[in-house]
Amino acid sequence: MSDPSPNEPDPRSSRSSSKSLLARLASRFQPEPASLDDVKSFLLNAHEQRLLDADAYSVISATLAVADKTAGDVMVPRSRIDMLDITKPLSELLPDIIETGHSRFPVYENDRDNIIGILLAKDLLLTITNPDIDLRPLVRPAVFIPESKRLNVLLHDFRGSRNHLAVVINEYGGTSGLITMEDVLEQIVGDIEDEYDEEEETTIFETGSNSWRAMGTTNIETFNRSFGTQLPDDEYDTLGGWFTSELGHIPKRGDHLLHEGLTLTVVGADAKRVLWLHIQRGPQLAVTSSPSAA
Repeated sequence: MSDPSPNEPDPRSSRSSSKSLLARLASRFQPEPASLDDVKSFLLNAHEQRLLDADAYSVISATLAVADKTAGDVMVPRSRIDMLDITKPLSELLPDIIETGHSRFPVYENDRDNIIGILLAKDLLLTITNPDIDLRPLVRPAVFIPESKRLNVLLHDFRGSRNHLAVVINEYGGTSGLITMEDVLEQIVGDIEDEYDEEEETTIFETGSNSWRAMGTTNIETFNRSFGTQLPDDEYDTLGGWFTSELGHIPKRGDHLLHEGLTLTVVGADAKRVLWLHIQRGPQLAVTSSPSAA
């Protein structure tokens, strides 16, 4: 084969240049993602190279993470659901409806596991002209889902059915909790606050050196964070619920427990639950009642 003339391009040189270009491109771009972990690595790389800003990266990453979460992971537990008893007259229900400020309420009959539907607060406008109206016809069908339902599937169902709330049930058919469209969206974009949202209620008050007073409704996570304790939160959500379980009966004033160097003493209770607890770190001291708990 004769060499090309000085005025003609050398095809061997062209092939060499093409291979060099392909090699450079191959070294610059990674193969297409083959797994979810590859996608996450790709997004992280894009964020580190400032192709995605922090907000975009956070939202996209959270959206991917939603597929790994279930309704049971983010639901409001049964003990914290604000429900309405359909057997009660409206005059008894209205104070709770107004105080909580929810737009939707699960409605039960006789037993909290027997949820018969959902009542929309806006439908109660009809009671302005007729306070004796029967609420049953206003109750809408409830949507029930298992704890294992994936959040990405649930969000798709919410959008398709135009429902904003679902009752989460366990394997035995009992009520486990409640989940809303807002709960799912907050997993992607963070907390969504409106004009009715309030800051977290203060439930623990310092009363002296190594001495505190806590409401029975104090969240266990909040208590553990405040005192460096390890109270379990897998079965109970509140300090009062845990205390009752440990005691083995409905607490009464004066009942106390020792736990992780703390003395917890009931200073206020009613026939059903703990209202106030005195917490003392170190040796147990005499405890007086709280005016709020009288």
